[in-house]
Amino acid sequence: MFYCLGIESTADDFSVGVASSEGEILSNVISAYVPSEGGIHPREAARHHVKVAGEVVAEAISKAGISSREISVVAFSQGPGLGPCLRTGATVARAIAHYLGVPLVGVNHCVAHIEIGRLICGVKDPVTLYVSGGNTIVTAYEGGRYRVFGETLDIAVGNCLDVFARRAGLRQEHGKPFGALIEELASRGGEYIPLPYTVKGMDMSFSGLLTAATNLLKSGKYDLADLCYSLQETAFSMLTEVTERALAHTEKGDVLLTGGVAANKRLQSMLRSMASEHGAEFHVVPKQYALDNGAMIAWTGVLAYKCGLTLPIERSYVRLRWRLDEAPVPWVETGIF
Repeated sequence: MFYCLGIESTADDFSVGVASSEGEILSNVISAYVPSEGGIHPREAARHHVKVAGEVVAEAISKAGISSREISVVAFSQGPGLGPCLRTGATVARAIAHYLGVPLVGVNHCVAHIEIGRLICGVKDPVTLYVSGGNTIVTAYEGGRYRVFGETLDIAVGNCLDVFARRAGLRQEHGKPFGALIEELASRGGEYIPLPYTVKGMDMSFSGLLTAATNLLKSGKYDLADLCYSLQETAFSMLTEVTERALAHTEKGDVLLTGGVAANKRLQSMLRSMASEHGAEFHVVPKQYALDNGAMIAWTGVLAYKCGLTLPIERSYVRLRWRLDEAPVPWVETGIF
């Protein structure tokens, strides 16, 4: 048995996790950068990551109950993500790998979300809906890669909800995400206000939906709760439609929901009903593993290391636009997991 230390730093979270080669998650420590206003400022987020890196790494190793010398491999989120944030995590990973004299593994962030979901939920071959502030992807394993069956053409659904919440003047209290605030308000709404529903083939567009909802908000003619309700219903219906098409095409037996938006109970309900109609089982990744986290990087690092996918330090550059369907996943075909 061996241990992998994983570092996640694609956006606002700096997280470190430790996973064993047997699939046991030993630790998962997250430190989130919260901007004073507006969205994520990449350089400020990177400064936060630099500030907390040493403390988070030490805490993750301590909670794992192992010594640093027992770590056999170091993995890091190589992309996609925000440049300054990715480079900070990569620098920390290189330093640790060099100091310990162990191999380095670059992990595709999107692949990691799927792999931690497959591990935690015990599902082998799902259609996955990955929804977050930065990504909206419907994917499944076909022909040696995770294929993208549908994705956003502009902004991610999580970003759509976050921006609307800020424009509505909502305030994050006690670290509660904007998506949760939208969900709370939506639960009090009941009148559906027509909004643009944009599905183009298997892809989705959320920018027009956001603009329309914002304009209705500015008009002052509608209750905020009803607007939140309508925004959610429209966006989630689009996501459910595309996921259903992918499920019907692939004839998989499972649907997996992951990413920061996965915590939304209304989205879960719509996908659960859809999956049931197709005789498929529905799975939701628990919040601590659905959010960006080091454990998912550590576990995917284990899988990659078992397949010999290591990186020389001098070639461990970050890949800001590394697509999910460009990343090799040989462990799926070989049955390592």
